This record gives sequence, C-alpha cells and structure tokens, in this order.
Amino acid sequence: MELLKYIFLGFIQGFTETIPVSSSGHLMIFKTLMDVKVDFDTIAILTNFGSLIAIIILFWKDIVTLVKNFFKYLTKKEASAKSDYKYCWMIVLGCIPAGIGGFLVSYFDLFDKIEDNIKIVGISLIITSILLFAIRNFKGKKDDSKLGIKEALTVGCFQILGLFPGISRSGSTIVGGMSQGLKRDTAFKYSFMLYIPMSLAAMALELKDINLDSSLMLYYVSAILVSAIVTLLVTKWFRKIVNNGKLIYFSIYCFIVGLLVLLFLK
Repeated sequence: MELLKYIFLGFIQGFTETIPVSSSGHLMIFKTLMDVKVDFDTIAILTNFGSLIAIIILFWKDIVTLVKNFFKYLTKKEASAKSDYKYCWMIVLGCIPAGIGGFLVSYFDLFDKIEDNIKIVGISLIITSILLFAIRNFKGKKDDSKLGIKEALTVGCFQILGLFPGISRSGSTIVGGMSQGLKRDTAFKYSFMLYIPMSLAAMALELKDINLDSSLMLYYVSAILVSAIVTLLVTKWFRKIVNNGKLIYFSIYCFIVGLLVLLFLK
C-alpha cells in the first residue's frame, strides 16, 4: 500500500505537470484528500525531476540542434545557424522575469502563508480556466524565426503566474505565447524550452527542503519512473490537443475543479 501511494503521486505529477491544470495544485488537492503520512515537498521535488527527464527526452533533438547551432554561430558566424542562435537567447530572456520572481518569492518566503491554503488553489485554477478560455480561438502566424524580444518577455512575464499553486506554468506560458501571435506549436515548443532551465533552477533552490529517507529509496525511484513515463506520454498527447485548438476542454476542467475546491475543501 505504501508503494502504491508513491506510484499514485508519481502518476498525478506526470499526468498534470505538462497539461494546463497545475501539477502543484493537484498535489495539494490530493494532499488534502489523502490522509497519508507522505512528505509531499520531497515527493513533489522528486517527481518533478521525473517530469524534467521526460521533457528532455521529448525535445532532445531540438536541444542538441539548438546547442550545436548556438556555438556554430558564436564561433564561426555561419548564417544557417543564426536563427537557432537567436532562439537560444530568447530562451534566456524568457527565463529572466520568472527567475527574478522565483528568487524574490524564495528569498522573502512570500508564499509561506498561502502555500498550504487549498482555497488559493481553487481560485488559481479558476484563473487558469479564464486564461485558457480567453485564447481558445487564437491562431497565430509567427513561427520560431519570428520569436523576438517582445514575445519572449511577454511569455516570461506570464510564466511568473505559474509560481502560484494552482496556476499552470505550461498553461500561462502557452497563453502568453499565443497572445503574441505565435503559432500554436511554436508557443507549445517555446513553453517547454523555458520549462527545462526553469525546472532545473527551481530544483536547485528546493534541494534544501528535500528530506530523503534511505528506507524509502524504492518508493522514490518508483515515483520518479512513473512520473517520467506518464509525463512523456501525456505531453505528446497534449501537443496534439494544442495544435487542434482544443484548450477549451482544459478551461472547463479547471473551472469545475476550482469551483469544487472552493466549495468543499478546507
């Protein structure tokens, strides 16, 4: 039964991490619903690591191409690599707003009073619902080559919203990208290109809060593996949903769950 709890939490993290429903919000909901003795902070960090592995695998070819072309243009100024060189800098630029916001939140412990407040999750899920509803019919025309400073900073600012438990990081960044006229798949890809460095930075900041128990290593590994596998499968599915313009389904889901949380959980 104890192993199943960790597998279940790994599944929840993997299923909700990359779709716009907020993995942190759902972990808090199940933390409230489940009367179990589990270190949720530690399991959240570990299962997020599993999700990170999955995203790196999914975008591995893109990552390798971007890194190669970045240094190719930096050292040899090859014209064919210029677009990817610029894209890499847009990733850096897009991370800055949330990076500053995340540092300030961590340094001043700004969320201490609300991080365990389940009502905040309910409100945040409804906000996510509204954001997704607002861009439900958007069809941008800008591809990767058209991603500039304005678009990168806008998406970066939207990413700050993802710091709040219950507001989806992927949802807010995709909304930010589509609001700036990016194509659906371009917004999707850029969202997850930002996810990788932001997730690494968040994990580095959260390592001080991790509390590993050597007797639970099998449970930890199981949760990480389940999270990675489920994240990989769900992200591929979610990409199709975004490209087909079906984000309205997630808007409806977030609104219903947010309302239920406000009405019935405390």
